[in-house]
Amino acid sequence: METILKVRNLKKTYGRIYALKGIDFDVKEGEIFALIGPNGAGKTTTLRIIATLLSPDEGSVELVGYDVKKEPEKIREMISYLPEEAGAYKNLTGIEYLRFMANFYARNEREVEEFVKRGEEIADLGERLKDKVGTYSKGMVRKLLLARTLMIKPTLAILDEPTSGLDVINSLEVREIIKNFVREGVSVLLSSHNMLEIEFLSDRVAIIDNGVILETGTPQELKDKYSSRNLEEVFRRIVG
Repeated sequence: METILKVRNLKKTYGRIYALKGIDFDVKEGEIFALIGPNGAGKTTTLRIIATLLSPDEGSVELVGYDVKKEPEKIREMISYLPEEAGAYKNLTGIEYLRFMANFYARNEREVEEFVKRGEEIADLGERLKDKVGTYSKGMVRKLLLARTLMIKPTLAILDEPTSGLDVINSLEVREIIKNFVREGVSVLLSSHNMLEIEFLSDRVAIIDNGVILETGTPQELKDKYSSRNLEEVFRRIVG
């Protein structure tokens, strides 16, 4: 598989705090790559740099050859970012929200309609898409936001805690949506505290702590290396 994202020697400080101390990783085409670690490890900083919301102090990020510092506009055309704290406009209906967001990416009206139709299919909310977002449950809002993220078929989808706060059924549905879309060629950079979710979804995992990547491998490789039954045990052994 072709490498689409290259992160090299990425560093970021906030005053005297070193959020990232020179991390390296790659994401391949059609891959779900998970970046996991405890709170304050540097995960969100990394995602925000790749999403062009933060500038790195040192190092480089390239998406299919485009540099995040030199060509951020090109990067934004190819990525879609779903932060953990994302929300949708409560006074819009679900379908109005999808159309509103589609207009930021579409080159013409035909493409707007194509994105919206795909968004409807991903969200799978039926007639509720005609209702205002303010009437939705948390699970429904998260599905709508995931639809907004994936409907444009980005080169790279960046998902931060995609099932945050959802019940078991909604979480399973969101994971299946992500899995199905990767089969269509979208690559995913994922962060989550849910180790079951990481193990189910991810092709490869990088474990980060204190701004340093400590291990990278497939879930099975990491479990074998640390003689562990699951990723939770691996995580505990590495991070402590």
